[in-house]
Amino acid sequence: MIASDTSCDLELSRRKLLAAAGMTVMAAALIGTGEAETARALNRRSDPVRSPPVHGLHLQFGADASSEMVVSWHTLQSVRRPRVLVGRLDGKLERTVDAQETSYTDAKSGQAVYAYHASLDGLQPSSSHLYAALHDDAEPEFGTFRTAPRGRAPFAFTSFGDQGTPTIGKRYVPPAGVTIPKPPYVNDNLGSPAGSDTTLGVERLRPLFHLFNGDLCYANLAEDRVRTWWDFWTNNSRSARNRPWMPSAGNHENELGNGPIGYRAYQTYFALPTAGGQTDVTRGLWYAFTVGSMRVISIANDDVVYQDGGNSYVRGYSAGRQKVWLERELAAARDDRDVDWVVVCMHQVAISTVDMFNGADLGIRQEWLPLFDTYGVDLVVCGHEHHYERSHPIRGRQANATLTPIPAATTTDVIDTTQRYPTHGHRRRRDVASVESAVFQSAGLPRHHRRRCARCGHRQAFARVRERGRAVVGRAQRRALVRLRRIQPRSRITPWRLHHDHGHVLRRHRQRRGVSPV
Repeated sequence: MIASDTSCDLELSRRKLLAAAGMTVMAAALIGTGEAETARALNRRSDPVRSPPVHGLHLQFGADASSEMVVSWHTLQSVRRPRVLVGRLDGKLERTVDAQETSYTDAKSGQAVYAYHASLDGLQPSSSHLYAALHDDAEPEFGTFRTAPRGRAPFAFTSFGDQGTPTIGKRYVPPAGVTIPKPPYVNDNLGSPAGSDTTLGVERLRPLFHLFNGDLCYANLAEDRVRTWWDFWTNNSRSARNRPWMPSAGNHENELGNGPIGYRAYQTYFALPTAGGQTDVTRGLWYAFTVGSMRVISIANDDVVYQDGGNSYVRGYSAGRQKVWLERELAAARDDRDVDWVVVCMHQVAISTVDMFNGADLGIRQEWLPLFDTYGVDLVVCGHEHHYERSHPIRGRQANATLTPIPAATTTDVIDTTQRYPTHGHRRRRDVASVESAVFQSAGLPRHHRRRCARCGHRQAFARVRERGRAVVGRAQRRALVRLRRIQPRSRITPWRLHHDHGHVLRRHRQRRGVSPV
């Protein structure tokens, strides 16, 4: 939590926030109590029979991450007066914001889900806040957040895709006559105990925000899709309530019957920045936001890919509107003198070394790569592939049937982004519970640049821009470096492929356009 870097007593601050909001009876019951007494007092005031608890508390940035934040949660029945109390870390109340209700009914189970989104605006850049999400007859759930800096300033973010849930159901039973040592856990929603380790990895790094590159929890494969989402949020709310988790839609967010193209559940749980060309059917599937001097663009690849990986085949669902928006967004970002870095978050990949898995998709090479080349995208983060990879920087395509991307350089230590080519990375955790230990290695970079990649286990990508040893994004002075780190669990699994996945640097010399330092 952000408060871990301060001397504030968060428990006392929570009581002050409730008291300042006029919840005097509850606050009085809490004065002088500790954590356990606080919980008991809150439970006495709440009525779970009349109103369900706040569940799945999480954050999303608005289009301007320095001044906008959305607080979200969900329940299984409609509630009264959903709202968010927003204050400072010392507990001083700043405002109360009403939350808006949205809902969907799962087509498979008939279960209705109600989500609540409170949009906060007018916040100060780089400011820290304590908040409480609540509705009538339910105890409040607390979190903290920090808004993004405005302009060129240091920050860090993490990124991975295809997490699943840590739900433990049962171990896989192989067919008669087949023996598998230590068979993996299987359950209704394609999860594994390792699903919780990625969340812990994010919290260890304490980034400003997290990019989630699609295939969040595989609810479309589950018999009980609502429970799968419930398990997903139970696991991730411990992080997502304190820092925004910004998603892109993957093929496993496509749930048959949940909306015309299957994304209604995803669109209900998240309240993302609005974008041009969208209708109610495509709401929230592509969007962009700015953090410091970095523009982040999240796109929905099922609109262009040929692979059929969801519950229904929906290629072309936007009728070209997403592509029109994307080109305008990229052009605007490159014309903006305050934007130094353009990062794209998406699910399926344009390049991969796999020979027996999903692999790259021709649709992405046809529709997206020419735009990435034209407008100088700096970094693309993806999911979809069940291993960790990073491509060489690429620019252009070969004149062959598969439009093979052309490596613009083959060094593994430095990439000069002034040449306007992006590097692509897949950050995905395998959904196999075969990691012997969930202990993460130190986040420090090793001295060597080559490390073998384990086939199974989870992967954590960590992006940070450095200048002369200090974390910095988009700095125009001297040479700014982007280092991408891989955090892997210790494992006894035999390595299976050699990757250049350490020490990879994006180097930005003096900017292509005039930029004054902070």
